[in-house]
Amino acid sequence: MSRTPSEPAAQPASSSAAAGWTTLTFVYLALAIVGLIGTWTWNIQAIMQASDFIGDWTMSGPAVSSLTTDLLVAAIAGSVFIIVEARRLGMRAGWAYVVFGLITAFAFTFPLFLAMRQRRLVMTT
Repeated sequence: MSRTPSEPAAQPASSSAAAGWTTLTFVYLALAIVGLIGTWTWNIQAIMQASDFIGDWTMSGPAVSSLTTDLLVAAIAGSVFIIVEARRLGMRAGWAYVVFGLITAFAFTFPLFLAMRQRRLVMTT
């Protein structure tokens, strides 16, 4: 089928956008890096001081306990979202983000999942 002079030629997608590397993907990746560095800066300090990690979360007063509960509920909701959304989009090993969140930090793995989810969404549309 020939194209008429009034039809514009199809523009190829940029290679980064075609691979799903959008601005939003990079925002999520930046947040993942900040989450990893931010949490592990404090985790290493707690390990070096032999702190009672769980005790500090729960016994340091009502404000810390409130924040702990807030973040724990958000992490559980985010974990459910990761598993359900990964299955919906056909992403393999969605559960791994949850497991690695327990090992590293959910502030790292949740934005990392969002970045990979964004790539998947861009590549499938």
